[in-house]
Amino acid sequence: MNNDSSSRIVARLKERIARSSPGSRLPSSRSLVAEFQASPVTVQKALQALAVQGLVESRPGVGTFVRAARTARPSDYGWQSAALGAAPMPPLAASATMRSVPNDAIALHSGYPDRELLPERLVQAALVRAARSDEALSRPPVAGLPELQSWFARELGAATPSGINPPAPSDVIVLPGSQGGLSSIFSALVGRGRPLLIESPSYWGAILAARNAGVELVPVPSGMGGPAPEDVERALEETGARMFYAQPHYANPTGTQWAPGRGAEILEVVRRHGAFLVEDDWAHDFGIDSTPVPVAGQDDSGHVIYARSLTKSVSPAIRIAAAIARGPARERILADRGAETMYVSGLLQAAALDVVTQPGWQTHLRSLRHQLRARRDLMVAGVQEHVPQAHLEQIPKGGLNLWLRLPDGTNLERLTRDCEDAGVIIAAGTDWFPAEAAGPFIRLNYSGPNPGAFREGARLLGAALERNGR
Repeated sequence: MNNDSSSRIVARLKERIARSSPGSRLPSSRSLVAEFQASPVTVQKALQALAVQGLVESRPGVGTFVRAARTARPSDYGWQSAALGAAPMPPLAASATMRSVPNDAIALHSGYPDRELLPERLVQAALVRAARSDEALSRPPVAGLPELQSWFARELGAATPSGINPPAPSDVIVLPGSQGGLSSIFSALVGRGRPLLIESPSYWGAILAARNAGVELVPVPSGMGGPAPEDVERALEETGARMFYAQPHYANPTGTQWAPGRGAEILEVVRRHGAFLVEDDWAHDFGIDSTPVPVAGQDDSGHVIYARSLTKSVSPAIRIAAAIARGPARERILADRGAETMYVSGLLQAAALDVVTQPGWQTHLRSLRHQLRARRDLMVAGVQEHVPQAHLEQIPKGGLNLWLRLPDGTNLERLTRDCEDAGVIIAAGTDWFPAEAAGPFIRLNYSGPNPGAFREGARLLGAALERNGR
């Protein structure tokens, strides 16, 4: 008996299959052995190859059959439209700042600090210790670990002047990142269809959280020194809103810090109208030429809801933040968070607490201030040299970003595409406006990787902007 190769058997059977109708039965293995004068092992190998290619299917105890061609049926989710009803508003996608980019690109778009700006050794050691602690195996309280609550309370209490009652640990709600906290604040305290005042431009994540909560956004223009108190008062009167979301220190995206005394003025307006100020202190650890003093330190009557995050300053892998609120407002936020997540990972809470209570944490923050200053100044110099068409209204005293106004008529979509083609990733400013954009803006992050490429990135941006204007 001569052994024929399995590849030759496969080729011959393919010809036969092409002439056969789907479902036709192939000769038995014994018949194929005799036909091709091959061993049973060689025949089985050929049939397996045909099965892998989807040409035949084997039915144990019955035989091998020509496989019927199967056309993929498109999924039909049309029934969900009737079940869900009309969407209350168009969904808002996550910002382009969250996208991943090639390693060789000059990335100026992200909202997170580069790894070299994080307390890497503190974080790694803290995670090891947390993994060995009781918190790795137990359920923490809904409001957070008491020790971490106390730390957040002490941090804000340090900014509380005499005569004002400092926050108590029981006022603190530990959150799995500030994004979830903002969602709960807007859902629990504003409510669907109700107005919410918000600085314009403002943090895109707050805009996203508010829209997902179904609240009505009311933009309040915010300039170099923050929003004008009269504008806030007018908006409260005209809309009946009872909440104002703001970033008094190093606002994202503009880098603006409110003028001295502005916080007290805004707080007085809010008190007069029986409203809330949501103070998002996301950049508390990123001061460069100034040190933030929270507005919440001036309030002990529950008008300010204070949010502070450790996600960007400790590690994006340790999503820990806190909201500090008093009275029924705190209970409503806590109830919403409990329904949403039940509790925050005790292991992550323990790791975050470990990092910020180590002596090396303060050393890291002092080093971070110098590193951010060097990076900011490097990017500012690159922009001033290579992008003279752009207007940099102010050099931020802290935070992570530069906010540039581009010439009127700039096609932002084309500019971002041309920059990306040249290897530079930028963030168009449209994401940060709760309504129509006030003009063509871009945000450049100076805390990203490879600061040595900032000047080259600015040069490529300037060239793309020059072409855009032709």
